[in-house]
Amino acid sequence: MEISPDSIIIYAREPIVLNATLLFTWLTMGLLVGVSAWVTRQLSVRPRLPAWQNLLEMIVEGIYNQIRDITQQDPEPYLSFVGTLFLFIVTSNLLTVVPGYHAPTGSLSTTAALALCVFVAVPIFGIRQQGLWHYLKSYLEPTPIMLPFQIIGEFSRTLALAMRLFGNIMSGNLLAAILLSLVPLFVPVVMHILGLVFGVIQAYVFSVLALVYIASASSVQQHNHHVSTQENNYE
Repeated sequence: MEISPDSIIIYAREPIVLNATLLFTWLTMGLLVGVSAWVTRQLSVRPRLPAWQNLLEMIVEGIYNQIRDITQQDPEPYLSFVGTLFLFIVTSNLLTVVPGYHAPTGSLSTTAALALCVFVAVPIFGIRQQGLWHYLKSYLEPTPIMLPFQIIGEFSRTLALAMRLFGNIMSGNLLAAILLSLVPLFVPVVMHILGLVFGVIQAYVFSVLALVYIASASSVQQHNHHVSTQENNYE
């Protein structure tokens, strides 16, 4: 029983080692890029829109509205980054219905990479919205004594993001594998369906937490209380 796709070696010949995490990460990214290129190739403004364009607009509008409702800010600056995070994670989790596919989000290396993307994005968005001085000054508020705690908080929430997603996806896959070996067919099927739903929820929670961290850095003075409340709700 493989707990992590890191342990599944697809190809190994020094100095190249290709495991399932790398393979399915690139396949997932390639699928998203390919579908995006195909869907946006012939966009229409006619009243009768193709079904694929309706689906695309529903997804984008849904993400747009969620960002606006959570941050109470203009969603445009956050849409591309947060939307990409959500689509990658949810696609990785949903593709587990394909036989032989191993979700890269079941690997700690993948979830750590996603969390590091958020870690880097927080100061980038913060500096872009507030300016370098005001962003750095926020680490000293309400008192300079808080500086080490602010820095520790940045690293701890990054670690929590990575571990939360990895732990939830890995434990779900492990539970489904155990049930498949112990009970008849129908119970694991139900668990697998629940696992897909759970995978969508985990993608949503990860994206919302990332959005909360970025939005708090972008507008500390105006939205600190609102963002803290949202973070507590999703923790």
